[in-house]
Amino acid sequence: MNAPDVVVVGAGPAGLAAAATLGRHGATVTVVDEQERPGGQIYRRPPTGFTPASGPAAAGVALLAEAASTPGVRWLNDTTVWAVLGTRAGLDGFTGRPPTPGRHRVATHGPDGVHLLEPRAVLLTAGAYDLPVPFPGWTLPGVLTAGGVQAFVKAQGLLPGDRFVLAGGHPLLLVVAAQLVRAGARVVEVALLQHHRDLLVGPAGLAAVASGTAKIAEGIDALRVLRRARVPVRFGTVVRRADGGPDLATVTLAAVDRAGLPVPGTDRVLSCDVLALGYGFVASVELARQAGCVVTWNSSAGGWVVQHDDWLRTSVPGIAVAGELTGVAGAEQATVEGRLAALGILPDLGLLDTDRATALARPVRRDLRRQRRFVTHLLDRFAPNRSALASLVTDDTVLCRCEEIRAGDVRRALRDHPHLHTANAVKLVTRVGMGPCQGRSCQPAVCQLIADETGRTPEQVGAFTAQAPVKPVPLAALAAADEPAASADLIGIDEP
Repeated sequence: MNAPDVVVVGAGPAGLAAAATLGRHGATVTVVDEQERPGGQIYRRPPTGFTPASGPAAAGVALLAEAASTPGVRWLNDTTVWAVLGTRAGLDGFTGRPPTPGRHRVATHGPDGVHLLEPRAVLLTAGAYDLPVPFPGWTLPGVLTAGGVQAFVKAQGLLPGDRFVLAGGHPLLLVVAAQLVRAGARVVEVALLQHHRDLLVGPAGLAAVASGTAKIAEGIDALRVLRRARVPVRFGTVVRRADGGPDLATVTLAAVDRAGLPVPGTDRVLSCDVLALGYGFVASVELARQAGCVVTWNSSAGGWVVQHDDWLRTSVPGIAVAGELTGVAGAEQATVEGRLAALGILPDLGLLDTDRATALARPVRRDLRRQRRFVTHLLDRFAPNRSALASLVTDDTVLCRCEEIRAGDVRRALRDHPHLHTANAVKLVTRVGMGPCQGRSCQPAVCQLIADETGRTPEQVGAFTAQAPVKPVPLAALAAADEPAASADLIGIDEP
């Protein structure tokens, strides 16, 4: 049983900053990440041996170097954390000895199989993923997320197609479009859901904008690249459908009204072989929810986010969060939160007294307040209109790719069973969300459909219960684990 002081889940900006801060103060740290090399999505690096077209930004290079040079930090790459055990009575029994009192078990799966870590504290910095937005044709080969396209360019130096259309409602689209242009791609159009006037800054927002000059400069630079390449950027536009066979051939776009709904008679058809979608992000809170941490609904911040105190400690003792799990806010804020969460953990480890931690945290908190002013303003401008996006879904539209469940199947279940009001209840009746992705691809759209059809709020609909393993693990690896877990740890029972 490996027993570091802290297990950090995720090697993005928050995890890197936290590991460096913890190690610098004498903690032994194990950082677990699914990628081959640390950096996360924003500071994604190519596999060893690849020569990238461009590396991480200067801030990322500095952060990676700081974390790599910090003593006491161990890196578990190519490794998935599939459960945090020892937090939920009745669900965390082991056939072996019980966990040490006051500790959790972090279950991992990597190149050398399944192992259980037993740290004194757990810091979850799992990041976020692109918000899935279903519409007719969204499952065609060639329809990708903006983050997926970005990963091709950053990590592999590859263009996943020839003619690109980018559509959605998040400023990342402009950055990705500029990266594609620099990589030699033909970008046909960038279509943003927001209208021009939605993005205007009033007097109340000037102070917030002043806090995010670096991000604004990045956006202006992206627009400059697109203008030089004569790439049209259209506002108030949405993708209604994608067509082709077997691969993507065309996309249909339409103007939207003030409510975000397509305006009849405004359809335009563009030829392309890649459609990159970017409507925002979903906070990766599955592991936190599986561990029993309390979450709250915040649509503009990434949906379900983890409740925490001013040291970023969750409702479960010994577990803290940082980065996008507290609300999707970008690399800069995630870095600051990683340092703050680490400073909150150190007194619990006896490596720093509370007064010293409080003093060290003061400039970090000032930086965090500045970051949050800008991010809050940005999120207000680019918050996804979930009901309007849900209106794009027809009965024939696939919602759950894994189980091939269509929107019409869910609607019929709701009509035939008027007592179905929650995500879990619909899951039990239709099997939606029961596939290998465990709802990552379908949960946002399914829950929005339930809310729209029943008139309930997202809080009332809830989310699919997060069970271990939160990501697929081969049964052979579980059978050969260094300490076998009881079946209750591996197979959970959803409650309607």
